[in-house]
Order: sequence, then C-alpha cells, then structure tokens
Amino acid sequence: MLFILFLVGASSYLDRSIISVLLEPIRAEFQVSDTMLGLLTGLSFALLYATLGIPVARLAEWWDRRKILAIAVLLWSAMTALCGLAQNFTQLLMARFGVGAGESGTVPPAHSLITDYFPVNQRATALAVFSASGVVGTVLGFILGAHLTEEYGWRFALIAVGAPGAVLALLAYTLLDEPRSRRPQDNPEDRESTLAAFRVLAGKRSYIRLVGGMVAFFMLSFGSLAFAPSYLIRVLEIDLKTVGSIYGAVAAFGSLPGLVLGGVLSDRFSKRDKRWLFWTASVAMLISFPVYLIGFSVPNFSLFIALSALGATLLNVCVPPMYAALHEICGSQRRSTAVAVLFFFANLLGMGLGPVIAGALSDAFTMSFGNEGLRYAIMTSFTFALPAAWLLYQGGRLMVQDIEP
Repeated sequence: MLFILFLVGASSYLDRSIISVLLEPIRAEFQVSDTMLGLLTGLSFALLYATLGIPVARLAEWWDRRKILAIAVLLWSAMTALCGLAQNFTQLLMARFGVGAGESGTVPPAHSLITDYFPVNQRATALAVFSASGVVGTVLGFILGAHLTEEYGWRFALIAVGAPGAVLALLAYTLLDEPRSRRPQDNPEDRESTLAAFRVLAGKRSYIRLVGGMVAFFMLSFGSLAFAPSYLIRVLEIDLKTVGSIYGAVAAFGSLPGLVLGGVLSDRFSKRDKRWLFWTASVAMLISFPVYLIGFSVPNFSLFIALSALGATLLNVCVPPMYAALHEICGSQRRSTAVAVLFFFANLLGMGLGPVIAGALSDAFTMSFGNEGLRYAIMTSFTFALPAAWLLYQGGRLMVQDIEP
C-alpha cells in the first residue's frame, strides 16, 4: 500500500516541479519577468491546491480514499499535459491552476491512509518514506524536464510527464486498500462537524505554531529554491542539461538521506520525549540557514553543489518529524482535516507567495546588480528559515497538553 502511495506522491511532485527547470525556456519564449515566473511556479498552482484541500480532506474523513486519489491523479495529469499545449502565458497559467486543483486530493487522503496502515511507533518512518516520493518526483522533474526540453522542447516535456497519469490512476484505484471497508460504518450523526474540528484545532497552541513553521518552511523550500535552476543557468552560466542532471541528482543525494534520518531520529528521540518531534525539525532548520547562505555566495559550481546537498539533507530532516508531530496532536477524528488546514496555509502563503516574493526581489535587485540580483534575492528570501526554526521550537514547548490519540 505504501509503495502505491509512493508512486502517487512521486507523480504529484513530478508534474508539480518540472516547471522549475523549464522557467528559462518559458521566459525566453513569452518574454515575462521573474515576478510572473514566480506566479507561474507559485500562486497559480497553490491557489486551488490550498483552497480545495480542506473540502477534499473532509470528504476523505468518510468517503473511499482510493477513489479520491484516483480522480486526483487523473485530473492533475491531464492538466499537466494541457500546460504543454498552451499557446500563450495566460493559457499556461490557467492550466497550472488545474494542476493545483488535481493535486489538492493527494496529501490529506494519503496521510490518512498511512495512519490507518501503520502503528504510532512506525508512523514517522512511514511518513518519511511517503515524503521521499516528493524527492524522487522532483528529481525526475529536473532530469526529464531538462533532457526532454533540450531534445524536443518544453511543451513536449510537459505532455510526456502528464500522459502516464491515466495508468497510475487505474493502479491506485485497483491496488490501494480502504481499511474502512472492513469496519462497522460510523453513524453520520457521530461525525465531528467541520466547524467543530476547526475550533478544536484553533485551540491547540502547538498546532498553530506548527502551521506557522510550515508556512515559513514552504516559503524557502518552494520560494527561494524554486529559482535555483534559473540561478545556475543565469548567474553561474551552467547549461540546462547539466542543471537538470547534476542539480537533480544532488537533490536526491541530499534529500533522501535527510528524510530517512529525520524519520529515524524523530522516532527514536520521541520515545523519550514527544517534544523532540518539533525540536528535531527546529534544529535542522536552524543549521540549514548558514549552509544555504554560503552555498549561494560561492562562485564555484562544484562547491555550490556540495553545499546544496548538505542543505537539502538538513531541510528534509525537518519533514518527517513535522508530519509526525501533526498526527500526535490533531486527534484521529479530524486527521485529514488537520492535514488540509495545515497545507491550506502552507501552500497558499508559502508555496503560493514564496516564489512570487523571490521573483519580485529578483526583479528589484536585477535593476541594480544585473543577473547577480537573482543571487541576492534567493539569499534574502532564505531568512524565512529563522522564524520557521523559532516557531517549531515553541511548538515543542507547547505540544504536551495538545497530544490526542
């Protein structure tokens, strides 16, 4: 079951992230600014991805989660292929809205199924495995996007990665298990209302800190780093195919060990003190800040790659403990809703506005510093790591009173 969810997650991130490595060819064809590219990678995707996540999560509390995932895969794959058919920048933006709408049906039902499949003491590791699908999908997005674009153009690359979604949707529907089908049906009158779930979550102070920390985390991981391929091409003058292959491989080399390490460390530390679910993420976030600042300061490509690998490891150490902390404090009857609310704010503010902010900073700095402006924009926007680390530390201090089975 986890393997099928892994494939779904990988497909999601492949279709989502491939656009980052295509930004320079798209900019050259449509003659748009970095702010508009930030809108393409961020808000156009995140708006429906975030807003539809909550109703999808409420649906996942009681409906067949296999069907939700299968429909979601089919929708985002079709919209990714439509991105490749766009004849102007507006059409491309509209199709990206559709990709976000489809992918809103991924994380809440997937997390909900994982918590049904695995006992409490294995969840962080299972969530780490599922999170690793994002790394694999992102790496494939960089590598396939770069190579297919070099050979056939950016439109063909988008169509090629979107088309296989129909097969994956069928696999998800056929092979996934729905544990609820073997349980006595709940009385609909006993289900917690959406408003009641929101009230409970709003009263959990550690949950509020986790939401804030995740927003800041997404600001840098989906905002600052969304322009890393453009930075390598524009500032360090590395060719597209090398960027896709080398930087994509580095993302995997750093991210996969980080996810595994984050899951193992948080499972081990939290056996003695649950607060380390928050604190493991906080410490890793804090250390990542100077690593990336140095990485984007150096003019040498090889040194940048080495520091990026270390930074990717540290950032991904944060992911499993944050997810495990979420499931410790949210309560079982509102699990999907808690995931959706968290990702509503993280995606809308972090993933949606992060690239726009980084792009606007780049446009502003470029007026004074030329292509070097993109370097300064990325370094400036990476300061979001500091409030993220602080909020996660505070969440750990407050979580004990919020723990709920």
